[in-house]
Amino acid sequence: MTGLNHEGEGVARIDGFALFLPGALAGERVRARITTVKKNYGRGQVLEIMIPSPARTSPVCQVFGECGGCQLQHLDYSEQLELKRRLVTDALERIGHLKGIRVEPTMGMEEPWRYRNKAQYPVKSVAVAGAGPGRVLGGRIERERTAQKGKGLTGERKGLVGGFYARGTHVIVPCEDCRIQHPLSGMILRETLALAGQAGLEAYDEKTGEGFLRHVIIKIGFFTGEAMVVLVTNGEGFPHGEALGKSLHDAIPAVCSVVQNINTRRTNVILGDRFRVLWGKDHIEDVLGGLRFRISAGSFYQVNPAQAEVLYRKVVEFAGLSGNEVALDLYCGVGTITLFLAQRVKKAYGVEAVASAIEDARVNAGLNHIDNVEFLQGDAAAALGQLLEQGVKVDVLVLDPPKSGCDRAVVEASSRAGIPRIIYVSCNPASLARDLERLTLSGYRVRVIQPVDMFPQTSHVESVALLERTGPGPSPAPG
Repeated sequence: MTGLNHEGEGVARIDGFALFLPGALAGERVRARITTVKKNYGRGQVLEIMIPSPARTSPVCQVFGECGGCQLQHLDYSEQLELKRRLVTDALERIGHLKGIRVEPTMGMEEPWRYRNKAQYPVKSVAVAGAGPGRVLGGRIERERTAQKGKGLTGERKGLVGGFYARGTHVIVPCEDCRIQHPLSGMILRETLALAGQAGLEAYDEKTGEGFLRHVIIKIGFFTGEAMVVLVTNGEGFPHGEALGKSLHDAIPAVCSVVQNINTRRTNVILGDRFRVLWGKDHIEDVLGGLRFRISAGSFYQVNPAQAEVLYRKVVEFAGLSGNEVALDLYCGVGTITLFLAQRVKKAYGVEAVASAIEDARVNAGLNHIDNVEFLQGDAAAALGQLLEQGVKVDVLVLDPPKSGCDRAVVEASSRAGIPRIIYVSCNPASLARDLERLTLSGYRVRVIQPVDMFPQTSHVESVALLERTGPGPSPAPG
């Protein structure tokens, strides 16, 4: 095996032909079965590890290899960090055509487990052993795990299980105790599904479009201990919804918000556009870097709060602030980075397209008594243009786009503005490399990139890039 790719798969090369083998590590000798052959690459299944890598370790999760959530539990953590640095470097050179960029060692975690504050569990119906719907043990419906292997449901009572999708599929692998999730998440999932089963709710079936409960989303405030449960449903009404929420709180007092999200579309997109509170508050709160944040059902909040502080401190460091600057945070979400910056600049602006996130951001500013910040809802490029037309001189621009990266219009507007310093926060090395190339063609120089391990045990890596204006530069190349 010659290495690992950006999805954490082992890569073998045979006369220049690439073969991808999930579960294999660099330097190993394996016996494998080839399952797919394409023109330039193939895929296979590892049958035996003949000579293991010194970096191989034992996965702690029983469904590792089945579940698609983690890809690297079998790789020593120090090697995970080095792999992620290489993934960033490789993307810069291969996609961005940028060589010689300084990429620092990845900043990791002391304890790279139980770090996630948000879980999204797809749900399915399964057969339940027992003589009828009244059989309940300890407040939870008894379930047979063997019934999850495809037994028919005819004549049997139905229960609900949640888990995660197997890699590259929508086949649900049951998992009630994910080792990268907060421990409370699994407890809440089990109780929620037991209560939903007792209420007679059936899981949504993607193939038929039938059924009611699609996903259970759980958000947890690590500092406050508050928990929110979002039940994504294929329908408007919710039988026994308020009673379910109250019972869930009674069983697990940390649950202080139970919200329904309505998604009746035949789509793989998890959330619909409408929310309504079934029981409790419409939000939870958490504390990050000494700041208090309100988190609603539909708004984005960093899933790893410990590493989010590391990330935000690096953003502030790269910004090189004296206290007299004007900072602009595009794609600001609920205002986390914006408010971190606002404490250290003369004026801060945050821009976000999602209305509920901007509402939360404004509330968050009030919660923290920060009054030198302004949040704007709208398209990132358009908002930047409007601020410039109003005579706002931006000294530091933070770009923190979704996985797909910045729209070309945002890159072009940023370049035209001539902003002295740009901090680019990215969760995708490929789109980061593409956008950095465009910015360098527009008169910017990449000074340094700092990878941060926001997602231990997975192949994902977050990066913070510092860019400085060097000149007007040519117009960005098309494409």
